[in-house]
Parts: sequence; structure tokens; C-alpha cells
Amino acid sequence: MKLIHFMASTAGRMLRFVIGALLILGGLAWVGGTAGTVMAVIGLIPLLAATFDLCLLAPLFKMPLSGRRIRELEAH
Repeated sequence: MKLIHFMASTAGRMLRFVIGALLILGGLAWVGGTAGTVMAVIGLIPLLAATFDLCLLAPLFKMPLSGRRIRELEAH
């Protein structure tokens, strides 16, 4: 559960955003071709999840999808 709480934190969101951006830039700038495009599309997942404050792994641990809700649960 510590992983989920970290990923819902500000630091976790920034990390996911940076990883997503690096996957997109790396795929388009360095890998190229079909593999680069696939890598860039995969990079959209953590980037958008961080942008919209979603923790996509949380439902696997029976926790809410919303990062805000996870932080509220942690505060109680």
C-alpha cells in the first residue's frame, strides 16, 4: 500500500509525469519508427494519469482510482 500512497502523492505524480514525458520524447526522438510510436503512446498513460490525478494501480489493491481520494483516506 505504501507504493499506492506514494504514487498518489505530489512526488509520485511528478515522477509519473516525468517518466511519461521521457517515454514520449525517447520514443519519438531516439527510437523512431513503429517502435518509437508505440513507446510514445505507452508514455501517454503515466503522463495523463499524473495530469488527471489518477492512480491506475490503486484498484488492484481495492483502493480508489482518484489520487485525491487516496490522500483523503491516508489523512484519516
